[in-house]
Amino acid sequence: MPDFDVDFCYERREEVIDYVSRKYGHDHVSQIITFGTMSARMVIRDVGRVLDYPYSQTDKLAKMIPNELHITIKKAMEQNRELRELYEDDETVRNILNISMALEGMPRQASTHACGIVITKEPVDTYVPLYVRDRKHINTIYNDNTRRTRTT
Repeated sequence: MPDFDVDFCYERREEVIDYVSRKYGHDHVSQIITFGTMSARMVIRDVGRVLDYPYSQTDKLAKMIPNELHITIKKAMEQNRELRELYEDDETVRNILNISMALEGMPRQASTHACGIVITKEPVDTYVPLYVRDRKHINTIYNDNTRRTRTT
């Protein structure tokens, strides 16, 4: 389903969204959801916190992950011998990293795409599921990642 981006200044973007909602109907217009996913460093810290491991230990592990876009824990262990050796020798580290690798890349939080809008002929909910944050903010659960998933 096509969408369009309303690349207007954030200070007045809401006016554009309100306009198209009035013009086409509030049930025919929706902003698009976006998901923040668990990156390698973030997931290690989250897993360590949940399992009540000392912050200093999980922070040290997280900092061993290279500061690279789209780096994974597996790639980091290939690049960083010290991290790989800790994984192989320390059961606690292995546990943290195994759980982290299982969760890595999963959605962590939902928010609203800054500019994406969907306008539909029929009410939006006849085409896609909706995420209701509050009465004023309803988003489609449809984004670039959803589109890629549906076509593969």
